[in-house]
Amino acid sequence: MQDAPRLSDLMPWSVAPLRLGRSWVRGPDPAVLRARWNALVAAEDATARERLFRPSRARTLHSAVGQLPGQAAPTGRLSRAGGPCPEPVRMLHGPFDRQWLLPDHRLIDAARPELWRVADGPQLFAVELGPVPQVPGPAVVCSALLPDGRSPGGRPGRIHPLYRRPGGGEPNLAPGLLGLLARRLDRPAEPVHLLAWIVATAHHSPDGCTVPLTADPAVWDAGVALGERLLWLHTHGGHSAGGRMGERPRMPGGRRPYVRAALPARGLPETIGYDADDEALLLGSGRISPVPPGAWGFHAGGVRVLEAWFEERTGAGGAGTEPPEPGSLAALRPTTWSQEWTSELLELITVLALLAELVPQGEELRRRAADGPAIGAAELRAAGIVPAPVAARRPASVLDHHEEGPEGQFALL
Repeated sequence: MQDAPRLSDLMPWSVAPLRLGRSWVRGPDPAVLRARWNALVAAEDATARERLFRPSRARTLHSAVGQLPGQAAPTGRLSRAGGPCPEPVRMLHGPFDRQWLLPDHRLIDAARPELWRVADGPQLFAVELGPVPQVPGPAVVCSALLPDGRSPGGRPGRIHPLYRRPGGGEPNLAPGLLGLLARRLDRPAEPVHLLAWIVATAHHSPDGCTVPLTADPAVWDAGVALGERLLWLHTHGGHSAGGRMGERPRMPGGRRPYVRAALPARGLPETIGYDADDEALLLGSGRISPVPPGAWGFHAGGVRVLEAWFEERTGAGGAGTEPPEPGSLAALRPTTWSQEWTSELLELITVLALLAELVPQGEELRRRAADGPAIGAAELRAAGIVPAPVAARRPASVLDHHEEGPEGQFALL
Protein backbone atom coordinates (compact mmCIF):
# COMPACT_ATOMS: atom_id res chain seq x y z
CA MET A 1 0.00 0.00 0.00
CA GLN A 2 1.80 3.13 -1.24
CA ASP A 3 -0.42 5.52 0.72
CA ALA A 4 0.03 3.73 4.05
CA PRO A 5 0.39 6.10 7.03
CA ARG A 6 3.56 6.14 9.07
CA LEU A 7 3.74 4.78 12.60
CA SER A 8 4.55 8.31 13.74
CA ASP A 9 1.21 9.47 12.25
CA LEU A 10 -0.76 6.88 14.21
CA MET A 11 1.19 7.06 17.52
CA PRO A 12 2.34 10.69 17.44
CA TRP A 13 4.20 10.89 20.77
CA SER A 14 7.53 9.13 20.57
CA VAL A 15 10.77 9.30 22.50
CA ALA A 16 14.35 8.80 21.37
CA PRO A 17 16.22 5.74 22.68
CA LEU A 18 17.83 5.96 26.09
CA ARG A 19 21.43 7.16 26.01
CA LEU A 20 23.19 5.56 28.94
CA GLY A 21 26.56 7.23 28.46
CA ARG A 22 28.36 4.41 30.29
CA SER A 23 27.89 0.73 29.65
CA TRP A 24 28.50 -0.41 33.22
CA VAL A 25 25.06 0.75 34.45
CA ARG A 26 23.36 -2.03 32.45
CA GLY A 27 23.90 -5.77 32.35
CA PRO A 28 22.38 -9.25 32.43
CA ASP A 29 23.25 -9.93 36.10
CA PRO A 30 21.95 -7.67 38.91
CA ALA A 31 24.62 -8.93 41.31
CA VAL A 32 27.34 -7.59 39.00
CA LEU A 33 25.61 -4.19 38.85
CA ARG A 34 25.66 -4.06 42.66
CA ALA A 35 29.35 -4.98 42.65
CA ARG A 36 30.07 -2.16 40.20
CA TRP A 37 28.24 0.36 42.39
CA ASN A 38 30.09 -0.82 45.49
CA ALA A 39 33.41 -0.46 43.68
CA LEU A 40 32.49 3.10 42.66
CA VAL A 41 31.54 4.31 46.15
CA ALA A 42 34.52 2.51 47.70
CA ALA A 43 37.02 4.35 45.47
CA GLU A 44 39.93 5.66 47.49
CA ASP A 45 39.85 9.25 46.30
CA ALA A 46 38.09 11.61 43.91
CA THR A 47 40.46 10.83 41.04
CA ALA A 48 39.86 7.09 41.30
CA ARG A 49 36.10 7.59 41.57
CA GLU A 50 36.08 9.80 38.48
CA ARG A 51 38.10 7.28 36.50
CA LEU A 52 35.65 4.55 37.39
CA PHE A 53 32.58 6.69 36.75
CA ARG A 54 33.67 7.85 33.26
CA PRO A 55 32.30 11.42 33.11
CA SER A 56 30.61 12.75 29.98
CA ARG A 57 29.31 16.13 28.87
CA ALA A 58 25.91 15.21 30.31
CA ARG A 59 27.02 13.64 33.61
CA THR A 60 29.91 14.15 36.01
CA LEU A 61 30.35 13.31 39.67
CA HIS A 62 29.03 16.81 40.43
CA SER A 63 25.90 16.79 38.25
CA ALA A 64 22.71 17.83 40.07
CA VAL A 65 19.72 15.85 38.80
CA GLY A 66 16.40 14.66 40.18
CA GLN A 67 15.16 11.15 40.75
CA LEU A 68 13.87 9.04 37.94
CA PRO A 69 10.07 8.89 38.31
CA GLY A 70 8.98 5.96 40.45
CA GLN A 71 12.51 5.20 41.70
CA ALA A 72 14.07 5.77 45.11
CA ALA A 73 17.72 6.45 44.28
CA PRO A 74 19.32 9.32 46.27
CA THR A 75 19.81 12.68 44.58
CA GLY A 76 22.97 13.91 46.33
CA ARG A 77 26.07 14.53 44.23
CA LEU A 78 27.91 11.36 43.27
CA SER A 79 31.17 12.94 44.38
CA ARG A 80 30.11 12.21 47.97
CA ALA A 81 27.70 9.31 47.39
CA GLY A 82 27.84 6.19 49.53
CA GLY A 83 25.40 3.72 50.90
CA PRO A 84 23.64 0.77 49.31
CA CYS A 85 23.25 0.26 45.59
CA PRO A 86 20.04 1.49 43.94
CA GLU A 87 17.95 -1.63 43.39
CA PRO A 88 18.39 -2.80 39.77
CA VAL A 89 15.23 -2.90 37.65
CA ARG A 90 14.31 -5.06 34.68
CA MET A 91 14.54 -3.42 31.27
CA LEU A 92 14.57 -4.44 27.63
CA HIS A 93 17.93 -4.04 25.88
CA GLY A 94 17.53 -4.04 22.13
CA PRO A 95 14.66 -6.04 20.62
CA PHE A 96 14.52 -9.16 22.83
CA ASP A 97 17.21 -9.06 25.55
CA ARG A 98 15.74 -8.71 29.05
CA GLN A 99 18.51 -7.23 31.21
CA TRP A 100 18.92 -5.07 34.33
CA LEU A 101 19.59 -1.37 34.83
CA LEU A 102 20.70 0.79 37.76
CA PRO A 103 17.77 3.28 37.90
CA ASP A 104 19.83 6.23 39.12
CA HIS A 105 19.45 9.45 37.14
CA ARG A 106 22.94 10.56 38.19
CA LEU A 107 24.47 7.62 36.29
CA ILE A 108 22.62 7.95 32.96
CA ASP A 109 23.22 10.64 30.35
CA ALA A 110 19.68 10.66 28.90
CA ALA A 111 17.30 8.38 30.82
CA ARG A 112 14.12 9.85 29.22
CA PRO A 113 12.16 10.55 32.47
CA GLU A 114 8.98 11.05 30.44
CA LEU A 115 9.01 7.30 29.73
CA TRP A 116 9.56 6.36 33.38
CA ARG A 117 6.50 8.44 34.38
CA VAL A 118 4.19 6.24 32.32
CA ALA A 119 5.97 2.88 32.74
CA ASP A 120 3.42 1.01 34.84
CA GLY A 121 1.24 -2.13 34.69
CA PRO A 122 -1.08 -1.23 31.79
CA GLN A 123 1.66 0.28 29.63
CA LEU A 124 3.05 -1.27 26.48
CA PHE A 125 5.89 0.24 24.47
CA ALA A 126 6.13 -0.09 20.69
CA VAL A 127 9.80 0.08 19.74
CA GLU A 128 10.49 1.07 16.16
CA LEU A 129 13.62 -0.69 14.90
CA GLY A 130 15.91 0.90 12.37
CA PRO A 131 15.92 -0.75 8.93
CA VAL A 132 18.87 -2.90 7.90
CA PRO A 133 18.93 -3.62 4.14
CA GLN A 134 18.74 -7.29 3.11
CA VAL A 135 18.33 -8.48 6.72
CA PRO A 136 14.97 -9.94 7.81
CA GLY A 137 13.21 -9.07 11.02
CA PRO A 138 10.26 -7.15 12.46
CA ALA A 139 9.93 -3.39 12.05
CA VAL A 140 8.31 -3.02 15.48
CA VAL A 141 8.64 -5.01 18.70
CA CYS A 142 6.62 -4.42 21.86
CA SER A 143 7.60 -4.52 25.49
CA ALA A 144 5.90 -4.32 28.86
CA LEU A 145 9.33 -3.50 30.34
CA LEU A 146 10.90 -0.10 29.88
CA PRO A 147 12.96 -0.45 26.66
CA ASP A 148 16.23 1.27 25.88
CA GLY A 149 15.16 1.48 22.22
CA ARG A 150 18.44 0.17 20.86
CA SER A 151 18.41 -1.14 17.30
CA PRO A 152 21.71 -3.07 17.21
CA GLY A 153 22.44 -3.18 13.50
CA GLY A 154 20.52 -0.18 12.18
CA ARG A 155 19.99 3.48 12.86
CA PRO A 156 18.10 4.20 16.10
CA GLY A 157 14.33 4.15 15.91
CA ARG A 158 11.81 5.63 18.35
CA ILE A 159 9.90 4.42 21.40
CA HIS A 160 6.11 4.87 21.21
CA PRO A 161 4.23 4.32 24.50
CA LEU A 162 0.66 3.09 24.06
CA TYR A 163 -0.61 5.42 26.79
CA ARG A 164 0.34 9.01 27.53
CA ARG A 165 -0.50 8.92 31.24
CA PRO A 166 -0.01 6.45 34.11
CA GLY A 167 -2.75 3.90 34.69
CA GLY A 168 -3.51 3.42 31.01
CA GLY A 169 -4.93 6.91 30.63
CA GLU A 170 -5.15 8.79 27.32
CA PRO A 171 -4.01 6.53 24.49
CA ASN A 172 -1.06 7.76 22.45
CA LEU A 173 -3.04 7.70 19.22
CA ALA A 174 -3.88 10.43 16.76
CA PRO A 175 -7.09 12.10 18.00
CA GLY A 176 -10.10 10.81 16.10
CA LEU A 177 -8.31 7.74 14.73
CA LEU A 178 -10.16 5.12 16.78
CA GLY A 179 -13.51 6.69 15.93
CA LEU A 180 -12.77 6.62 12.21
CA LEU A 181 -11.66 2.97 12.42
CA ALA A 182 -14.82 2.03 14.34
CA ARG A 183 -17.03 3.67 11.68
CA ARG A 184 -15.20 2.19 8.70
CA LEU A 185 -14.95 -1.30 10.20
CA ASP A 186 -18.35 -1.31 11.95
CA ARG A 187 -16.93 -2.62 15.22
CA PRO A 188 -15.33 -1.16 18.36
CA ALA A 189 -11.65 -0.28 18.02
CA GLU A 190 -9.70 -0.22 21.27
CA PRO A 191 -6.16 1.15 21.71
CA VAL A 192 -4.66 -2.30 22.22
CA HIS A 193 -6.47 -3.54 19.07
CA LEU A 194 -4.69 -0.91 17.01
CA LEU A 195 -1.35 -1.72 18.66
CA ALA A 196 -1.89 -5.39 17.83
CA TRP A 197 -2.62 -4.46 14.20
CA ILE A 198 0.53 -2.32 14.10
CA VAL A 199 2.74 -5.13 15.40
CA ALA A 200 1.25 -7.55 12.85
CA THR A 201 1.54 -5.30 9.77
CA ALA A 202 4.21 -2.60 10.28
CA HIS A 203 7.08 -2.65 7.81
CA HIS A 204 10.05 -0.55 6.80
CA SER A 205 9.77 1.82 3.87
CA PRO A 206 11.83 4.70 2.46
CA ASP A 207 9.55 7.05 4.45
CA GLY A 208 10.14 5.23 7.72
CA CYS A 209 8.06 2.62 9.51
CA THR A 210 4.65 2.45 7.82
CA VAL A 211 1.42 0.71 8.82
CA PRO A 212 -1.20 -0.26 6.22
CA LEU A 213 -4.73 0.26 7.56
CA THR A 214 -7.38 -2.03 6.14
CA ALA A 215 -11.04 -1.13 5.66
CA ASP A 216 -12.00 -4.82 5.43
CA PRO A 217 -13.51 -6.01 8.75
CA ALA A 218 -12.46 -9.63 8.19
CA VAL A 219 -8.85 -8.64 7.47
CA TRP A 220 -8.88 -6.35 10.51
CA ASP A 221 -10.11 -9.14 12.77
CA ALA A 222 -7.44 -11.51 11.45
CA GLY A 223 -4.76 -8.88 11.96
CA VAL A 224 -5.82 -8.07 15.51
CA ALA A 225 -5.88 -11.76 16.41
CA LEU A 226 -2.38 -12.27 14.98
CA GLY A 227 -1.11 -9.09 16.60
CA GLU A 228 -2.43 -10.05 20.03
CA ARG A 229 -0.51 -13.31 19.83
CA LEU A 230 2.59 -11.36 18.81
CA LEU A 231 2.12 -9.00 21.77
CA TRP A 232 1.83 -12.00 24.07
CA LEU A 233 5.07 -13.44 22.70
CA HIS A 234 7.00 -10.15 22.63
CA THR A 235 6.17 -9.60 26.30
CA HIS A 236 6.91 -13.24 27.31
CA GLY A 237 3.31 -13.62 28.43
CA GLY A 238 3.20 -10.24 30.17
CA HIS A 239 0.40 -9.06 27.88
CA SER A 240 -2.51 -11.40 28.48
CA ALA A 241 -4.86 -10.82 25.56
CA GLY A 242 -6.89 -13.65 24.07
CA GLY A 243 -7.63 -15.46 27.33
CA ARG A 244 -3.96 -16.19 28.14
CA MET A 245 -4.00 -14.55 31.58
CA GLY A 246 -0.73 -15.42 33.29
CA GLU A 247 0.18 -18.06 30.69
CA ARG A 248 3.82 -18.24 29.64
CA PRO A 249 4.80 -19.19 26.09
CA ARG A 250 5.51 -22.91 25.74
CA MET A 251 6.27 -25.19 22.83
CA PRO A 252 4.08 -28.24 22.33
CA GLY A 253 5.12 -31.40 24.16
CA GLY A 254 8.01 -33.13 22.44
CA ARG A 255 9.20 -29.84 20.92
CA ARG A 256 10.20 -28.07 24.11
CA PRO A 257 13.91 -27.21 24.33
CA TYR A 258 15.92 -28.92 27.07
CA VAL A 259 19.53 -28.96 28.18
CA ARG A 260 20.96 -32.16 26.71
CA ALA A 261 24.58 -31.52 27.73
CA ALA A 262 25.31 -29.27 30.71
CA LEU A 263 26.99 -25.94 30.24
CA PRO A 264 30.40 -25.52 31.87
CA ALA A 265 30.27 -25.64 35.68
CA ARG A 266 33.13 -23.16 35.78
CA GLY A 267 33.83 -20.23 33.53
CA LEU A 268 31.76 -19.17 30.54
CA PRO A 269 31.26 -20.88 27.18
CA GLU A 270 33.39 -19.19 24.56
CA THR A 271 31.44 -20.06 21.42
CA ILE A 272 27.89 -20.41 20.19
CA GLY A 273 26.86 -22.46 17.18
CA TYR A 274 24.06 -24.48 15.66
CA ASP A 275 23.81 -28.10 14.56
CA ALA A 276 21.11 -28.00 11.88
CA ASP A 277 20.90 -31.78 11.53
CA ASP A 278 20.08 -32.31 15.22
CA GLU A 279 18.40 -28.90 15.72
CA ALA A 280 20.78 -28.24 18.61
CA LEU A 281 22.15 -25.00 20.02
CA LEU A 282 25.81 -25.41 20.99
CA LEU A 283 27.27 -23.25 23.75
CA GLY A 284 30.83 -24.40 24.27
CA SER A 285 30.43 -27.95 25.53
CA GLY A 286 26.77 -27.33 26.38
CA ARG A 287 23.95 -28.48 24.14
CA ILE A 288 20.27 -27.48 24.02
CA SER A 289 17.70 -29.12 21.77
CA PRO A 290 15.38 -29.16 20.00
CA VAL A 291 15.95 -25.63 18.74
CA PRO A 292 14.02 -25.08 15.50
CA PRO A 293 15.88 -23.43 12.61
CA GLY A 294 13.44 -20.53 12.82
CA ALA A 295 14.57 -19.74 16.36
CA TRP A 296 18.28 -19.92 15.49
CA GLY A 297 17.82 -17.82 12.35
CA PHE A 298 15.54 -15.20 13.89
CA HIS A 299 16.88 -11.68 13.29
CA ALA A 300 15.78 -8.38 14.80
CA GLY A 301 17.42 -4.99 14.65
CA GLY A 302 19.92 -6.31 12.11
CA VAL A 303 21.39 -9.09 14.27
CA ARG A 304 20.75 -12.75 14.98
CA VAL A 305 18.94 -12.57 18.33
CA LEU A 306 20.43 -15.67 19.98
CA GLU A 307 24.00 -14.71 19.04
CA ALA A 308 23.57 -11.17 20.36
CA TRP A 309 22.03 -12.49 23.59
CA PHE A 310 24.96 -14.87 24.10
CA GLU A 311 27.57 -12.19 23.41
CA GLU A 312 26.01 -9.86 25.99
CA ARG A 313 26.54 -12.50 28.69
CA THR A 314 29.91 -13.92 27.76
CA GLY A 315 31.74 -10.91 26.38
CA ALA A 316 32.38 -12.94 23.24
CA GLY A 317 32.03 -9.73 21.29
CA GLY A 318 30.25 -8.99 18.07
CA ALA A 319 31.00 -6.79 15.12
CA GLY A 320 32.42 -3.48 16.29
CA THR A 321 32.44 -4.54 19.96
CA GLU A 322 35.47 -3.44 21.94
CA PRO A 323 36.50 -5.35 25.09
CA PRO A 324 36.15 -3.34 28.30
CA GLU A 325 39.19 -1.49 29.57
CA PRO A 326 41.02 -3.44 32.30
CA GLY A 327 40.26 -2.00 35.73
CA SER A 328 37.05 -0.30 34.55
CA LEU A 329 33.66 -0.98 36.06
CA ALA A 330 32.54 -2.51 32.75
CA ALA A 331 35.34 -5.06 33.17
CA LEU A 332 33.55 -6.38 36.27
CA ARG A 333 31.60 -9.14 34.54
CA PRO A 334 30.07 -12.49 35.44
CA THR A 335 32.66 -15.26 35.59
CA THR A 336 30.31 -18.26 35.59
CA TRP A 337 27.15 -19.21 33.74
CA SER A 338 24.09 -18.97 35.98
CA GLN A 339 21.06 -21.22 36.17
CA GLU A 340 18.92 -18.12 35.69
CA TRP A 341 20.53 -17.55 32.30
CA THR A 342 19.75 -21.10 31.25
CA SER A 343 16.10 -20.60 32.17
CA GLU A 344 16.01 -17.28 30.34
CA LEU A 345 17.64 -18.83 27.28
CA LEU A 346 15.11 -21.68 27.13
CA GLU A 347 12.30 -19.13 27.34
CA LEU A 348 13.86 -16.94 24.64
CA ILE A 349 14.28 -19.94 22.32
CA THR A 350 10.60 -20.74 22.84
CA VAL A 351 9.52 -17.17 22.09
CA LEU A 352 11.65 -16.97 18.93
CA ALA A 353 10.48 -20.37 17.70
CA LEU A 354 6.83 -19.39 18.11
CA LEU A 355 7.44 -16.00 16.47
CA ALA A 356 9.14 -17.67 13.51
CA GLU A 357 6.11 -19.91 13.03
CA LEU A 358 3.93 -16.79 12.64
CA VAL A 359 6.04 -15.15 9.92
CA PRO A 360 4.05 -16.74 7.03
CA GLN A 361 0.78 -15.56 8.61
CA GLY A 362 2.16 -12.02 8.80
CA GLU A 363 3.19 -12.09 5.14
CA GLU A 364 -0.25 -13.36 4.09
CA LEU A 365 -1.95 -10.70 6.22
CA ARG A 366 0.04 -7.91 4.57
CA ARG A 367 -0.88 -9.28 1.14
CA ARG A 368 -4.57 -9.31 2.05
CA ALA A 369 -4.34 -5.78 3.40
CA ALA A 370 -2.59 -4.57 0.24
CA ASP A 371 -5.15 -6.22 -2.07
CA GLY A 372 -8.27 -5.03 -0.24
CA PRO A 373 -9.94 -1.71 0.64
CA ALA A 374 -7.69 0.54 2.67
CA ILE A 375 -7.64 3.64 4.83
CA GLY A 376 -4.75 5.61 3.44
CA ALA A 377 -2.86 8.65 4.62
CA ALA A 378 -4.90 10.86 2.27
CA GLU A 379 -8.15 9.83 3.95
CA LEU A 380 -6.63 10.48 7.37
CA ARG A 381 -5.53 13.93 6.24
CA ALA A 382 -8.96 14.70 4.81
CA ALA A 383 -10.54 13.71 8.14
CA GLY A 384 -8.19 16.04 10.03
CA ILE A 385 -6.52 13.16 11.86
CA VAL A 386 -3.12 13.58 10.21
CA PRO A 387 -1.04 15.46 11.08
CA ALA A 388 -1.81 15.13 14.78
CA PRO A 389 -1.95 18.33 16.86
CA VAL A 390 1.34 19.51 18.32
CA ALA A 391 0.11 18.73 21.84
CA ALA A 392 -0.40 15.06 20.87
CA ARG A 393 3.24 14.83 19.83
CA ARG A 394 4.49 15.97 23.23
CA PRO A 395 4.40 14.17 26.60
CA ALA A 396 1.31 14.80 28.70
CA SER A 397 1.61 16.97 31.80
CA VAL A 398 1.43 15.02 35.05
CA LEU A 399 0.16 17.64 37.50
CA ASP A 400 -0.37 15.48 40.57
CA HIS A 401 2.92 13.61 40.66
CA HIS A 402 5.65 14.66 43.13
CA GLU A 403 9.22 13.81 42.25
CA GLU A 404 12.39 14.44 44.19
CA GLY A 405 14.65 17.00 42.56
CA PRO A 406 18.39 17.52 42.99
CA GLU A 407 19.75 17.38 46.55
CA GLY A 408 16.45 16.12 47.96
CA GLN A 409 14.32 19.06 46.81
CA PHE A 410 10.86 18.26 45.50
CA ALA A 411 9.57 19.23 42.10
CA LEU A 412 5.91 19.47 41.12
CA LEU A 413 5.32 18.45 37.53
